[in-house]
Amino acid sequence: MGSNVYPHPEPQFVHFSGRRSVVHSTKGIVSCTQPLATAAGLDILRKGGNAADAAVAVAAAINVTEPGSTGIGGDMFCLYYDAKTKKVHAMNGSGRSGQNMTLEQMRKDLKIPDGQDGKIPMSSVHAATVPGAAAGWVDCVETFGSGKVSLEDVLQPAIELAEKGFAVSELSATFWAQSEKDIKRASPNGSEMLKKDSSVAEGCRAPKAGEIMKNPTIANTFKLLAKHGKKGFYEGEVAEQIVKVVSDLGGRLTLDDLKHHSETGSEPVEAISIQYTGQGVGETTGGGIELWEHPPNGQGIVALMALGILQELEKQGKISKWAVDDHNSTQHLHAVIEALRIAFADAHWFVTDPNVVKVPSKELISPAYLAERAKAFDPKKAISAPIHGSPAHLQSDTVYFCCSDPEGNAISFINSNYGGFGTGIIPQGCGFTLQNRGANFSLTKGHPNELAPRKRPYHTIIPGLTTYAKDQSLHSVYGVMGGFMQPQGHVQVLLNQAVFKLHPQAALDSPRMCIGAGMPSADGSLTDATVYLEEGIDPRVVEELRAMGHSVAQLSGYGRAMFGRGQIIRQHFDDGVMVWSGGSDLRGDGAAVPL
Repeated sequence: MGSNVYPHPEPQFVHFSGRRSVVHSTKGIVSCTQPLATAAGLDILRKGGNAADAAVAVAAAINVTEPGSTGIGGDMFCLYYDAKTKKVHAMNGSGRSGQNMTLEQMRKDLKIPDGQDGKIPMSSVHAATVPGAAAGWVDCVETFGSGKVSLEDVLQPAIELAEKGFAVSELSATFWAQSEKDIKRASPNGSEMLKKDSSVAEGCRAPKAGEIMKNPTIANTFKLLAKHGKKGFYEGEVAEQIVKVVSDLGGRLTLDDLKHHSETGSEPVEAISIQYTGQGVGETTGGGIELWEHPPNGQGIVALMALGILQELEKQGKISKWAVDDHNSTQHLHAVIEALRIAFADAHWFVTDPNVVKVPSKELISPAYLAERAKAFDPKKAISAPIHGSPAHLQSDTVYFCCSDPEGNAISFINSNYGGFGTGIIPQGCGFTLQNRGANFSLTKGHPNELAPRKRPYHTIIPGLTTYAKDQSLHSVYGVMGGFMQPQGHVQVLLNQAVFKLHPQAALDSPRMCIGAGMPSADGSLTDATVYLEEGIDPRVVEELRAMGHSVAQLSGYGRAMFGRGQIIRQHFDDGVMVWSGGSDLRGDGAAVPL
């Protein structure tokens, strides 16, 4: 059992025992859900690559070892901290809908009657948007990489894992087994991502934990990307097979859509942030902690708004200063739950592609607006459901990881298929599935997030990064994966560190809450308004929250997958020496490993 004692300058408390020890290094750390992918990142760091180079190596290796969560057929976002300039850089690597995907055509394709709201089903070929990950990987290495390793070097560990085979981990095997039927049903090419077995129907099945799995076709896809850059994916044989399988199934992506993404590439964007000084954090840090998130079309703004609302609630005297023993208390959780519900209410309406529809990001996180939104909070009871809806939730079908290097650089990186293996559709000879991110579009005319040609949908995947507000030195890179759980995890894990003084591993180990497991309906009402609490939270708190009007359920066992899987790498200095401290979520298969 690791304690949660954190090194100087943090105070030392032991009110929550971590279930793993925090990992320390003076050179760098890679923290992710897959040990083999961690090894890939460390290999690149040893060859002279930096945190960004290592991150792409990790992303590719997880694509091989945990394809039920992520892949080159999905999207990515990253936040990169440049130690020399103390600047936070953001890169949006999400893809767009096809040029022919109009709202009118989609409603016709899905046979949605006039006047009736609708959504693109998660399993539909129409949910497949242009994959943004491949371009994102290339752009990440070219923009932020050290220049000391090539893209071929970066992708080589993943290529070897795919060609030579790897032993499947426990949770990855579980994800594979759950999706076996969907993979076989989604396209004629399901066998490419299943284990050959002549004793079972169709001659293939999901690999089991500890079995060797090979994927030579994804290895070839990576080789083409390494040799030709973005053109190796968005033009030529891979692009042609993507379009063929989509077209064969009635979809509308074209070669021109893929080429358009190759030419435009990933989008460098300005990260958005909020300074948090509440609960005494401003005094203990000399100015507070600044939380950085991606702007919309990602949902990182939810975490910023919720944190800002909590800060305003304290200013308004609606919540008091929390003591260490207030962690996961009724008062603490009620405030966090309500702040998140208010924040999600706005995000569900406003978050969309800002290149197509104006998103008032600055206004949404302004102190004046957050103070106004905080007025909706009632310290004694749960408020009515906000008009535009509350968060939905999908199982943790995303991978988040982070890397740091000897130069002090760090990267917060997230890559996802969206739901599990995404659509489950595999382009022939390519070894990956296409994402189902298009399911997040609204098919309601007039909604800011309504489907339109070459538009990015509301995105759930978000990397997080924190700096010290006084001098913009790095505090940590971190994230929690898992659909609409992600901003909820960002808020809880940050408070665990900054307010309740938990070290990185204990901050992840600590039991979490998640609002709502169902998608909100088109009119914004909830299909599931339940607040889920993880085992380990006091049963008395469960009953007290119910008495306040919350619909509460407590989850244990595999049900805890709802609370996501997170990673943290935190920086501090001791005797003038830079020290990295890493944690990896016990809810996953991985670990934080030092260089």
